[in-house]
Amino acid sequence: MRGPAIAAALAAMMITGAPSMAQDAAGSAARTIAVGSKTFTESVVLGEIFTQLARLAGARAEHRKQIGGTRILFEALTRGDIDAYPEYTGTLTQELLPGTPAGALDAALAPLGLSMSAPLGFNNTYAIGMKPALADRLGIRAISDLRRHPALQFGFANEFMSRGDGWPALRARYGLPQTSVRGLDHDLAYRALDAGQIAATDLYSTDAEIRAYGLRVLEDDLRHFPDYQAVVLYRTALRHEAPAVVGRWEALAGRVGQDAMIALNARAKRDRVPEGRIASDFLTQTFGEASPFVSDTRAERIWMRTREHLWLVGVSMAGAILLGIPLGLWAAKQPRAGHAVLAVVGVAQTVPSLALLVFMIPLLGIGTWPAIAALCLYSLLPIVRNTHQGVTGIAADLRDSARSLGLPAAAVLRRIELPLASPAILAGIKTAAVINVGTATLGALIGAGGFGQPILTGIRLADVSLILEGAVPAALLALLAQVLRDSAGRLVVPRGLRLTRGR
Repeated sequence: MRGPAIAAALAAMMITGAPSMAQDAAGSAARTIAVGSKTFTESVVLGEIFTQLARLAGARAEHRKQIGGTRILFEALTRGDIDAYPEYTGTLTQELLPGTPAGALDAALAPLGLSMSAPLGFNNTYAIGMKPALADRLGIRAISDLRRHPALQFGFANEFMSRGDGWPALRARYGLPQTSVRGLDHDLAYRALDAGQIAATDLYSTDAEIRAYGLRVLEDDLRHFPDYQAVVLYRTALRHEAPAVVGRWEALAGRVGQDAMIALNARAKRDRVPEGRIASDFLTQTFGEASPFVSDTRAERIWMRTREHLWLVGVSMAGAILLGIPLGLWAAKQPRAGHAVLAVVGVAQTVPSLALLVFMIPLLGIGTWPAIAALCLYSLLPIVRNTHQGVTGIAADLRDSARSLGLPAAAVLRRIELPLASPAILAGIKTAAVINVGTATLGALIGAGGFGQPILTGIRLADVSLILEGAVPAALLALLAQVLRDSAGRLVVPRGLRLTRGR
């Protein structure tokens, strides 16, 4: 195979790895109601309830689960990437629309093209919790009592660490002296608290873990935390586009009590009941209408996530190859510009992968394409660098011999430089592919699916089998990428340049 065909052949190989996903993407043009949810169980359960209510209203609806935190969901809603998601009045007044009184939220949301339902019926406020034995030993009953124990180590949910109503405001309100504070995943914080690794953490008052772990909820004696009444936050345009759906959501007002929400959370966290089943049972009991729910088998879930992951990896790698090889060649041919090219792709590689995914949201929204764009950028450095090194490492006398024979520059590149550099280029592609497969699991945080979805769900539910459901196929896919690289090497690397083994 000639040198110029290297990039095209490898790109075609990666793209054809997920043809079914391309068909699915083309077939998804029909309008559906997209419901989002945050990365904690209650939000996922409520998101499933909203989704099934939309289907009962006769609409096509999809639930985009576990899409990051508050800001990501709110921006996705204002952009129109999703149509609704569960939110809380306290989060609106303290974090999203700071300074807005609860009674003025409707007016504040209107210019943004958003509306909210009446409260669903429960208040999921923030609280601070401790193990009772430690709290009794130290004489701690209220949050203000924590002032007397500056050495206590706190562990708070990552979002709580920076929210307007979170740790900074709580510390200022109570004058808390603690400096040993770490950010954790909300669900992992409970386990750290139970294991004695931290002394206190933030709670959601409807969390089933409060009872399961027998935690003490400290009195908010200065009334720092406001009410967090659960609501449906949705695009106002839906009142005209899908009035029956909005009517169903509004009918949910006052129908989800505090104890009922705790019980729903417990079914998901303790009993491992799928959120879709929980939502279906709740709607049947509440409205007397059966919402059909069919649970996927493990094999079906793995196949679906495999297709999603292949699409993410295949398209992003194809883009990285088609962009990275020309950039590497340019860097090799133009040394002055080459330093700038290598510096830019190097900087892209140093940006944390999760941050790079989030940076794409304002440009491309949430879902598959921002994840693909971020993965493409993240895969560039090994390809650009190895292409550059492969070409610049060719002995000068070989180029001189080719030029003395009268070969034009394009022919030298095609017949001499690219074939000689092909082993280094393929090594860079192999490195990029392995990085890409692992990093693609983070795409689930912005709704891109893939193997990250069961991993996130497994962490949230403390279900090792779900974590393995995503981690094991991702590892196997990384091994497959290496096998494909070796196979491609036999096609694109000239026979005389291949390493021989066992001879």
